[in-house]
Amino acid sequence: MPASLPKTHFDVIIIGSGAGGGTVANVLAGQNADVLLLERGDFIPQEAANRDPAVVWQELRYRAKEMWVDGEGKEFLPYTHYCVGGNSKFWGSALFRLRREDFGALEHVDGTSPAWPIDYDTLAPYYDRAERMYHVHSEAGIDPTEGERPPYPYAPIPHAPLMSSIVDRLRAQGLHPSHLPLGLIRPGEPGGCILCDVCNSFPCQYHAKSDAEVCAVRPVMDQSNVTLWTNSYAERLLTDPSGKRVEAVEVRRQGELVRLTSSRVVVSCGAVNSAALLLRSANDKHPNGLANSSGLVGRRYMAHLATMMEAFHPFRVNTTVFQKTVAINDFYFNGPDTPHPLGQIQSQGRAYGVQAKTVVPWIPMWVYDAWMSRAVDWLAMTEDLPRHDNRVALDSNGRIQLHYQPNNVTAHKRLVKELKRMLRSLGYWLVVGYSHNRSNTTHQCGTLCFGTDATQSVLDPYCRSHDVENLFVVDASFFPSSAAVNPALTIVAQALRAADHLVETL
Repeated sequence: MPASLPKTHFDVIIIGSGAGGGTVANVLAGQNADVLLLERGDFIPQEAANRDPAVVWQELRYRAKEMWVDGEGKEFLPYTHYCVGGNSKFWGSALFRLRREDFGALEHVDGTSPAWPIDYDTLAPYYDRAERMYHVHSEAGIDPTEGERPPYPYAPIPHAPLMSSIVDRLRAQGLHPSHLPLGLIRPGEPGGCILCDVCNSFPCQYHAKSDAEVCAVRPVMDQSNVTLWTNSYAERLLTDPSGKRVEAVEVRRQGELVRLTSSRVVVSCGAVNSAALLLRSANDKHPNGLANSSGLVGRRYMAHLATMMEAFHPFRVNTTVFQKTVAINDFYFNGPDTPHPLGQIQSQGRAYGVQAKTVVPWIPMWVYDAWMSRAVDWLAMTEDLPRHDNRVALDSNGRIQLHYQPNNVTAHKRLVKELKRMLRSLGYWLVVGYSHNRSNTTHQCGTLCFGTDATQSVLDPYCRSHDVENLFVVDASFFPSSAAVNPALTIVAQALRAADHLVETL
């Protein structure tokens, strides 16, 4: 008997296995639908190198190798990863809900953050599910911006002694530090999270971090209706002659181009790559890119204004292992000297000298090691506002081109200044910061925004394309605004909502 040919038709094809696509696949598992989950990368092996800063940050073993270009045509290596679980494998697992006010229009120093087509109450039950699914640990009722909500499904991660002392001293200043909502699996229990110093920006060797592979994809791999293809790159989406439906997906797999057909296609490649896929899929009916009658495909790219900061004291050696437990939202909606939002402050995982050396390589490693061992790491994060000219495009060679200029800079500078003041009041001698600025590809969102008006948005409120009736995009592309908290939990919550809608309409 000849070997059977691979199946080429599915009820649903999901492109991308990260927080969006992996979560959709999880909901569709066990349903009366044949589902194919495509991932252009492979599983990241569980190995000692997962925890090695030199391997992760110097060798860049797990980082995507392709080069993108900026608006001036200069090449840069984006911070992105192609693997089962996508970029969630490397997130710091800070899983915030957007604040209720984030769903409405908000005035900032440098412009307006637009309203969403859904409100907080629409997404609230899906936030509840997302927090359970991704094992979110925190404590309700402390963060002044959080508003009414049910208790978290898991207790907060206790502060280490140093961080607890800092929290007490910040409260003495009249601030309201709270526990970061962290997605960790069975922390402190046998076989669970060991609360180590290589969580932020590292893959978890023990599968104890709440990423999409661990929480969404692996739990459904034994379901007969879900098939996972790794090392499978979706090159183009092909429509039927009317241009109103996706008819097929062209996939590069094992060196061959495979044509797959499906009743529904869910694109979940991340805000940059999802936009790029639709632009690559231009045809006679969609000459400017698939689903682009609005002209907004790739437009309104946003990435948080984020400054990593180290507070240094020469005589205080920091022995804390897990320090990423503190959030400060006192300046989320207004600053001490302005009625406008400034953003959020978080403590961060321990940084290593090799990470700093990748930024400024000429300084000797021993200097960085001495510095990092006496520093506490923080992040100041401000909302990036949607701007029409900030966009994803394809250059003449088909490479991803990112035209990006940060905005809302005035508010961010004020937040950085406030964080420096706070840390110096705690006795730290020097506070230094670093930002990716124009090459920022973390927390990317907004390139295929959703809305009710097809002339002003690409997707409807369920993340279905206005132009192509069987095409959904479920990742941070749909964000009309970026807010000033990590986007991960909102991606998961909307993925649950969109997946429920898919189930109802299959």
